[in-house]
Amino acid sequence: MDWCKRPDTMYRLAIGSFVQDTNRVEIVQVVNEEIQRTCSFEHPYPPTKILWSPDVQKDMLATTGDYLRLWNINEDGSVEQTVLLPNNKTELCAPLTSFDWNDVNPEIIGTASIDTTCTIWDIERKEPKAQLIAHDKEVYDIAFAPQQTEVFASVGADGSVRMFDLRNLDHSTIQYETPDHLTPLLRIAWNKSDTNLLATIKKDSKMPIILDIRIPSYPLFELEGHLACVNALDWAPHYGYANNTQLLCTAADDQQALIWEMDKTSRANGAKLTYTASAPINYVRWYKVDPSWIGITFGSKLQILRM
Repeated sequence: MDWCKRPDTMYRLAIGSFVQDTNRVEIVQVVNEEIQRTCSFEHPYPPTKILWSPDVQKDMLATTGDYLRLWNINEDGSVEQTVLLPNNKTELCAPLTSFDWNDVNPEIIGTASIDTTCTIWDIERKEPKAQLIAHDKEVYDIAFAPQQTEVFASVGADGSVRMFDLRNLDHSTIQYETPDHLTPLLRIAWNKSDTNLLATIKKDSKMPIILDIRIPSYPLFELEGHLACVNALDWAPHYGYANNTQLLCTAADDQQALIWEMDKTSRANGAKLTYTASAPINYVRWYKVDPSWIGITFGSKLQILRM
């Protein structure tokens, strides 16, 4: 799920299915406080992630699954696949677990794969800028550093957060490792307002982990509030209620979406806001154009929350 960034098509989202039969991507829009379907298209295999292009001049989506695919949304509502990029040149491609679209240069996309690699793509040339073995096991997520095109971080089944710089791929920084070096890290989110802050989640853990890249190896703190494993998290695109505070939304199997506020002392004193859905929540996405809106998915439902 992702919100469209274009200001001329407000409150529009793309959501993907996860079923055994034919999977689809639906494009919907909030009109008069009702969610209306505008178009849909088939997708081979369940999409592991969906993002709208950060280039607001283009009406374009990207998805991952078996391949990295780019889709153009035409004015008549039809959808056209324009780019198909495999992770490798062999006959059997390794599935892609996630990707990130660079905000500074929309021609750059980074993908993560179960074959332990991260690939940085030049989608204009339809070729990789770089491909590297990023982890000892499967890579589960990737995120570019805010306002940069060269620096990115990834997490994987080896339980580590690693940072890379495309200008020097001979070295990487292990930002954090789980104490047992066995528990996978599933998701990573980079704060757009305070670029020192990262958030990640461990498999089957109730507590999201907050990291400060200036203090490697140790978590800044863990957020205690969920009653079951956390599935997703997303930083707010704006500051919090007080000056220079940071907001993070987390969603979990306890059916709750929690909003946390962190101040300059880098402490979170419990969740500020709580929403309880009717089923375990599997994804959450903050609307960058209007930060008072948050999208969540659970079961077969999409729900829009307004703060």
